[in-house]
Amino acid sequence: MINIGIHGGSGKMGKMIYECLKISQVAKASVIYTIEPLDFTPECVVTDSLDELFKNCDVVVDFTIANGAITLLEFAKAHPKPIVMGTTGLGEMGEKLLNECAKSMPILYATNMSLGVAVLNSLAALASKALRDFDIEICEMHHRHKKDAPSGTALTLATSVAKARELDINKVRVSGRDGMIGARSKDEIAVMSLRGGDIVGRHTVGFYNDGEFIELNHTATSRATFANGAIKAAVWVVGQKPALYSINDCLGL
Repeated sequence: MINIGIHGGSGKMGKMIYECLKISQVAKASVIYTIEPLDFTPECVVTDSLDELFKNCDVVVDFTIANGAITLLEFAKAHPKPIVMGTTGLGEMGEKLLNECAKSMPILYATNMSLGVAVLNSLAALASKALRDFDIEICEMHHRHKKDAPSGTALTLATSVAKARELDINKVRVSGRDGMIGARSKDEIAVMSLRGGDIVGRHTVGFYNDGEFIELNHTATSRATFANGAIKAAVWVVGQKPALYSINDCLGL
């Protein structure tokens, strides 16, 4: 039985991971780290100490905010521990820290933990390469409380389709259109964000040409999808060598 430490236990994902672990046959929640009061009573250690978090688990699963994830990684540099990180919007400093930590511990970082999104990413890259004359537009929808935009998943999809066409996503990405901006350029890849209600997550990658178009969609209807994916990743990463892994590595895609 793998002992999992939940970093960010008061958040929506932290609570969902705890609930999913209650019925898991391969892992259990051994410790929850939180700086906010919990609205439930867990049957494990609860702490606001990163030292206690690391001492009481085999692997840490993080779903917090950028600052919280960066603080976790800074602590991990001196206290190596397998980590599964699903926090998005880390920025350049956070990504650099991820790579530094991965030299001394196994880290699985994924902007989305679902099997469906992993397959969507592979399909989108395949379509991008095969349909080189098609315009690519990506749209993502999330609940009103999501803080970062575009979503990390949308940016991962954009990077994949750009790479398939040997393009630099930083040079071709468009995240908004307004006014007399002129015609769409051949290589641009748009990534648009919608926010509202309690939408768990929906991502569409569209390939548009004269006379026809293809749209690849993934819709998450429950956070349990991501929680179970994170648990699967945590069980897998415990046995890996120090490196930075993706969800594709865990799923064998």
